[in-house]
Amino acid sequence: MINLRLHIRRAMAQDHRQISNLIFQESNTHRHLDWRTALEWIGAQNFWVLEDSGTVVAALACPEDPPDVAWIRLFSYHAHLSGPEAWSALWSFAQADILSANPNAQTASIVMKQWFQSLLLESGFESRLNIVLLELKSEGYIPVRINDNIRIRPMQDSDFSEVEQVDRDAFGAFWHNTYDSLQRARGQSFYSSVAEDQSGVIGYQISTGNPFGAHLARLGVRPEAQGRGVGSALVHDLIQRAGGLQSGRLSVNTQDDNFASLRLYEKLGFTRTGEYYPVFVHSMGAK
Repeated sequence: MINLRLHIRRAMAQDHRQISNLIFQESNTHRHLDWRTALEWIGAQNFWVLEDSGTVVAALACPEDPPDVAWIRLFSYHAHLSGPEAWSALWSFAQADILSANPNAQTASIVMKQWFQSLLLESGFESRLNIVLLELKSEGYIPVRINDNIRIRPMQDSDFSEVEQVDRDAFGAFWHNTYDSLQRARGQSFYSSVAEDQSGVIGYQISTGNPFGAHLARLGVRPEAQGRGVGSALVHDLIQRAGGLQSGRLSVNTQDDNFASLRLYEKLGFTRTGEYYPVFVHSMGAK
């Protein structure tokens, strides 16, 4: 039973330090793979804290971004609480709050810790698919012929409106990145580029650097342009910009039901690492 001293309220700017202290307890923290840190979401809709006599002892953040999809960006709790106790209190409150504001919302999470998966399953979340990790090493790269009608160039600020539309068309409402997310992603990338033809921007990629090489964080191609080598051209250009793969590897994540992406990456020589992260979804209005 939840202690009567525990109180749930919306997170405020002055909670920054206490929430930061909670997150420091990594073993009791779930964090989303995000272009923002969890603390940057303080003040956004759907960010709550659990207080014990004025001290923040747990936090849950699941702002809608994109609209109608409340990704769980943070769940963290103090060691003196049990995970089920903290989650039950915050999730019960959050579920009612999200549903009252948006009956069409879904709450979702990419799970990287078994204890958090158990909490989601007990709360009615259902497994939707898996995020799988692939990697490409220099000896495995299979160059393909690049379509002469496709031009690759560095992404510019003026491209964002078109890039956002490409992203929405390519990934759909559930997975797409908003304008703000794409801007943040580009700001954290070591290289971002667009593919264009006579009609305009038809594809893009955003990549980050890491100690082992590079990570292809996002690649999208307009549905009507798929099958024309746009994705291959973007990856080939990225490899050239990264100085080849001699000093490391190129990694990428994708959904295991995104068969077009899997075919592209495997054609280029990417192989699955065996790592995967399950995606769980709770449809708020479901009976």
